[in-house]
Formats: sequence, structure tokens, C-alpha cells
Amino acid sequence: MPPTAMQAAPTPEPGSGQPGSRESRPGERNALGTEPSAYLRQHAGNPVHWQPFGDAAFASAASRDVPVFLSIGYAACHWCHVMARESFEDQATADYLNGHFVAVKVDREERPDVDAVYMAATQAISGEGGWPMSVFLTPEGRAFHAGTYFPPRPMPGRPSFRQLLEAVHEAWTERRGAVEENARSLAQNMGQVQLAAAVDVSRPPELLDAGLLAAAVRSLAGSEDPDDGGFGTAPKFPPSAVLEFLVRHAAVPSDTAEEAREMAGRTLAAMARSALFDQLDGGFARYSVARDWSVPHFEKMLYDNAQLLRVYVHWVRLGGTAGFPAAEAADVAARTADWMLSALGLPEGGLASSLDADTVVHGEHHEGASYLWTPDELERELGAEDAAAVAWMMNVGSRGTVSELGSPLHPGRALDGDEARLWLDVMPRLREARARRPQPARDEKVVAGWNGLAVAALAEAGAVLDRPDLVTAAGRIAGYLERVHWRPAPEESAAGVRATGKLVRVSHGGAARGIGGLLEDYAFCADGSLALYSATGSPRWYTLAEAVIQAACTRFVDGGRLADSAGESAQVVSAQGGKPGLDFFDNATPSGVAAFAGAVLGYAALSGSAEHRTMAGSILVLVPPLATRAPRVAGWLLATAQAALAGPLEAAVVGPAGPERDALHRALLLSPSPGLVVAVGEAEADDGGKPADVPLLRQRPAGPGGAPLVYVCRGMVCDRPVATVEAALKRVSSALQ
Repeated sequence: MPPTAMQAAPTPEPGSGQPGSRESRPGERNALGTEPSAYLRQHAGNPVHWQPFGDAAFASAASRDVPVFLSIGYAACHWCHVMARESFEDQATADYLNGHFVAVKVDREERPDVDAVYMAATQAISGEGGWPMSVFLTPEGRAFHAGTYFPPRPMPGRPSFRQLLEAVHEAWTERRGAVEENARSLAQNMGQVQLAAAVDVSRPPELLDAGLLAAAVRSLAGSEDPDDGGFGTAPKFPPSAVLEFLVRHAAVPSDTAEEAREMAGRTLAAMARSALFDQLDGGFARYSVARDWSVPHFEKMLYDNAQLLRVYVHWVRLGGTAGFPAAEAADVAARTADWMLSALGLPEGGLASSLDADTVVHGEHHEGASYLWTPDELERELGAEDAAAVAWMMNVGSRGTVSELGSPLHPGRALDGDEARLWLDVMPRLREARARRPQPARDEKVVAGWNGLAVAALAEAGAVLDRPDLVTAAGRIAGYLERVHWRPAPEESAAGVRATGKLVRVSHGGAARGIGGLLEDYAFCADGSLALYSATGSPRWYTLAEAVIQAACTRFVDGGRLADSAGESAQVVSAQGGKPGLDFFDNATPSGVAAFAGAVLGYAALSGSAEHRTMAGSILVLVPPLATRAPRVAGWLLATAQAALAGPLEAAVVGPAGPERDALHRALLLSPSPGLVVAVGEAEADDGGKPADVPLLRQRPAGPGGAPLVYVCRGMVCDRPVATVEAALKRVSSALQ
């Protein structure tokens, strides 16, 4: 009997002799209390005997001859809190779960490798995906039944969680052969999918066709919501990677450039003026349940805000228009950057992962309570006249749009002059009032890759917005990653063994722990370091990026084949048919493979490495099948392809530090060219002294008297150097024609 056809079975009595039908053994208790993960600790007080994901939990399931119940979520997840309150805190449900299963809890942000493979299984089994994820596994780690949220009582088309547990137990005890065969079949099928998704990074790359990117723009236009911005209908998530592609495409003259600009502008404007963007404190919520972005889910994630900060900065660099002025985008970017640093900044130097969707008020979880307002609350803070104007302007009515606690502040449109002046006047008072309220919890784990995204975004924001403090903040975060997450290669290694460093994915309280970084962590950290090098000219960051990329090539490339992880858990490998996984679809963050292509493309431009340029081109063979069929989940791959087609264009700024070199450097950093890579530093001495740390700067002398010059190059082959901002920008612009 297929596991998807399970029906509820009677609950066996303790001691009935059926496998698993017993009380929990002494010592088998909830083991999450000492875990550093904020999400796992949220469940440490449950009567469910949760175990962390690992060999010990699966060995326990094997010895007891029971399935594993795997629950995956994250600290800021609203529906995770709901299912915990309804089911995992219920003693009777916990007793049944403890007696018939080994319960394992996973923080998807710490273990995205676990999340990815079981999300694929969940989607294959149930046709849906999301969190909390509920998966039933054999003791080998193979999935045989799965879903997402299950209620405490049956709903149309969805059993209660207790009914589900009983049905799974009945299938496990009465139809074991069919269950295990289904699990093996699913794992084999997933393994075949992984083989089909294999990328050989050693194969010669194919030529990219610019027409594919134009076709991707037209395909995206077919799913755009031109009235409210974004793509598709509710729920709507910020399409960060797709927006990055559209902004890059708009910078290159083509028949579809203006269409890309208009699509990007509509979505960027709609999000910035909506409840998705925190109109008081800055920063974006995870997604909206309403098509017009007016009712957000209130968790605020580092990865969303880092990506969106970068896109808004690139829109500023592009020059804006399409109904969304560059000045308005710059304000959104600055407020997002400031929110990231103030709300997520940790004393050790890294950035925390998220703020919770819920706020605990008088012991009860309330979604978005910190952010909601009623007309009466506005009147208490602002007085009757201003409150009435603000309520009308910010869509706060007598009936709350989120709950009885009220509505989020959002204009849903551009404010006119008088409205903007009023809003600037009342914001400090409303901020002060909101600060007195209970605040959402913060998940303080530091994820290497997400901090790498933040380094890139803050470095570029500082350069474009003329905010040196943001560049300094990017350096502080990169320094934390280097100090805490990066374990450099030993100075000496065994003969014939190439020694490389290792990146650890997660840290808590300034100490790294847990699994090694995944491909996405290495890619995002390398990309962030390269962006920071371009902004500062400090070779320290180029050297770090180089070491991280070399380590990634050693860790994730085997026989030319690229993988997302290095097989951290045998159960994950078993669940996907023994094959290494590679997911080339973007999710909340760009896919690891697309991000890696972008990082090695930028590194190749600075280093002159033909090997890494070939590697990036080999990954970009994924573009043709995805450009028109699935562009919404291939945004970063398309953005990287756009950079490759536009270059990579290399700009070496050489000469002594000072105002003249700074002006050339800043002008290039403000260029919207998607393929431009900038290096800056002292020119090499003519006497054969120490060569420059960055190969792009080598053999690039300064002008007469040491005057700064710009060399614009492709493949390390340069045009004659130029000495003025106008000439440098003309060279870059002409390369886009």
C-alpha cells in the first residue's frame, strides 16, 4: 500500500507487543536543551523527546525498530510556532510520538543540506513544500511519507497530526515491505534526478547566446503582476535574484533592456512602498500573503535584506526611472543597511540570522504584534489631527488587516510633498512608541554564507551611496568570518596533498561549530570578499576570496562533478540514492551552483585564471534549458550569464592613493556595467620589486610622475590606459555596445 494512502489506525495499547508500542525508556528525554540553535532551544521544553539530527538518533530508531519522525523549521517561522503549540506541546500527542517514533528536530538554517533533500522528498510525496516540514524516515534516512503543517484536528483534505502518526505507525507495522520499497524507490528516483542535474566543471564551455537572456526577460513578463509588482499571485516573495538579473540586463543595450528596467522598477517600487518594507525602521519582511504586499509575514531575515539591499543599490547605480526614482531607492537602501547593522549586529562582529515573525505579548505569540497599529494607538501618540492624516496615508483602518491588533503602516504608493513632510515629522514619535512595545526574538546564530551576502551588499552600498561607514561595517563582518568561520590551510601538508582551508557554516557567541560550509557558503563568502576588495583595494580580501575558492574547488568538485555539499551525513546521501546533490534552482537565496559561477567568474577576471573562467562557463551551460522554462527560479544564474556576456570587463586603477585615484576608483564603482570588475592599488615599481598581490594590477605602470591611470581590459588584454573619469567611463560604456 503506498504511504500516501495511509489511513488512521487504532492506537495500540502500551505493552501490546507491537513494535514501538511501549513507554519511552529511561533516559530518552528531550535532548535539545544544550543545543546552541535558537530554533532547537525553542523546542527544548516540549514533552516530545526530540533528538538533534545525527547518527545517534538514527541508531536509536534502528535498535527500537521504529521510524524517525523528522521535523524541520527555523526560529522565525510563524507556522512552526503554531504546530509546536498545537501538537508538540500536547502531552498526549507527545506520548504517542515518543512511544512509536524517534523524533528528530532540525534547524533548516543550520542544515540546509538536510532541508534540501527532504524538501525534495516532501514535494515528490505530497506535492507541497514549506515549513514546518514533517517527514517520516526509515532508520537509514530514506523518506517514505511527508507533508508540512498538520493541525490538531482534521481539516478538509488534511488529517490531524495524531491521525497521521497512527496511520504511519500502522503502515510501518503491518505493511513494512511496501513502505521500505517505496522509500528505496523514491531515493533511487531522487538519485537519478541528481545524475541528470550533474555539472561537469572541467568540460569546455559553450558560447552563451545573448538571445536566451532576452527570451528569459519575455518569459518573465508573461508571469509578472504589472499592477502590484512581482511575479505570480499571493503569497508573494521578494524575487531578489530575478530582480538582480533584470537590473543587469537593463544596463546593456538590447531590444529587451527597457522591458527589463520597467519590470524591475515596478517591483522595486511596489515593495518599497508596501507593508513588506518596514516604513518606520527599515528592512524587509520575508513575504506577503496578499498580492499587493499589504499583509506580510513578519519574520525579517538577513538573507532577504542583504540581497534586496544589493538590488536597490544596483538600481541606484543604474539611474532609476520607470516610476521609481534613484533617490527613493537610495533612501530604501540606506535604511535597509542601517536596520541590518542595528537590529542584527552582534558584539562579536557578525550579523544574526533573523527576527521572529511573532512577538510574545503577555505570554502569547502574536504574529507581527510589534509592527501593528490601530487608529486609537496613532491618536494617543500623535494627537487627533496628525493621527487621522497618518491613518489615511498609511492604510490603518478601524479593522485590522493582520489581526485584531491592527494593521502595518504602508502607503502603497509614492507620498506627495506634504505627506512626505508629515511622515518625516511623525516617524521619530512612532519609532519611540514602538520601541516601548515587546520586541520579536532574535536568532543570533551567524551563518557564514548569509554574512557573505551582507558583506557584498554593504561594501557596494557604501561605495554607491558614499557611506564609508557601511564599507567599514562590511570589513568588520568579513573580519569576523575570517577569524571565526575560516580555518586556513596548514603551512605544511603531507607530500603530494594539496592543503586547503575549511569554512564552517555556523557560529554561536563567537565560536564556530557544526558542519563545514556548503557550496553556497563558500560562494557567498568569496563573492563578498571580492566585492569588499573592489571597494577598498585591500589585498587581504582578495587573498581570502582566493583561498576560499580554492578550498571550494577541492571540497565540492570530484571527478569534474560539482556538488552542493561534501556528504556531511550518511542519511542525507542515502535519501538521495547515494548520489551527491546539486540544486541549481534559486530558493530564498541564490542556488549554490549559480553563486559559485558568479564568484569564480569574478575571481578569474582579477586573477587571469583560465581554469576558473572555464569552470564558470561550464556551469553556465545550465542557462539554455532554464532561461525560458524556469527563469523565476534561475535568476542568479541568468544574472551571472549577463555578467559573463558583458565581460568580464576588467578595470585596473593604479597609482598612489589620493584624490585623483579615488575619483577614478569611485567612478568605476558607480558604473552599472554588469560585467565590470574593479581592482585598485599602487602601480608596480619599474625596478622589478615585489609584484602586486592582485594579478590584474601587475605590469600596469602609473602615468608620468606617478599619475593614476585606468586600464580597461578583457582577459587581461588591455586598451591604452586613460587618466580621466570621462575617458574611463567612455571605455566601459563602449564595451557594452
